[in-house]
Amino acid sequence: MARRYIFRYDIWICLVIGFLAGLGVQSIATSILANKYEQHKAEHIVDAGEIGGAATDDTFRAETVDDLLAHDTFTVISPGIEYRNRGSGFYNGMSLYALHLPSGEIVAARINTSNVRKTDGSDSIYGGESILPIGHIVMEDLSSNPTFIDQIEFKEHLSRRDFYIDMVGDGAIMDETSFIEAPVLLWQLLTIAVVFALIHFLGSKIGIFPAFYTRKRPESEKKSDWD
Repeated sequence: MARRYIFRYDIWICLVIGFLAGLGVQSIATSILANKYEQHKAEHIVDAGEIGGAATDDTFRAETVDDLLAHDTFTVISPGIEYRNRGSGFYNGMSLYALHLPSGEIVAARINTSNVRKTDGSDSIYGGESILPIGHIVMEDLSSNPTFIDQIEFKEHLSRRDFYIDMVGDGAIMDETSFIEAPVLLWQLLTIAVVFALIHFLGSKIGIFPAFYTRKRPESEKKSDWD
């Protein structure tokens, strides 16, 4: 028969108080971090013409690996959302996509998806052709990270493993979940734990709650009671 554990009344009371305090911290922290997130996004806006920014009319359109290596900066035209739908991997804290060049060659690319534009100016993400942000080559031995290679080459092999394309630059923006929700949850849990411990400690001190631990009396003290 499975054992049933029932919390004492004092534990329930302290948990409820801690939970309510955690809700207050959640509300305050979410409001503060929401404002900071807007500031974070504003600080990482990249101007057109810069690495990670929207490509301009005079940005070179690369079609082959040789094109990439021959130009300091460039963009790539990709059908629909194929640029982020053909495989990806996590490399040194970055998400890199398996980017298919018009030539059919495949290279790893870090892409600022917020600055992808359509050749026809539409807002559709699936149809038409996508003009990727301005990028440049970063020489790097990608094969030094076998886990990343296994991820990004799950379907198809990269044509080159000695570089990746950086189409983000200073435009790296944390996603809202990582920036707001994760820290808020951590603060909420810490608040519950701290308030629980503090309320129970104070309650046991003034005698309204039983103590969690009682000091074991030495044998010498027990004998003195009979003297």
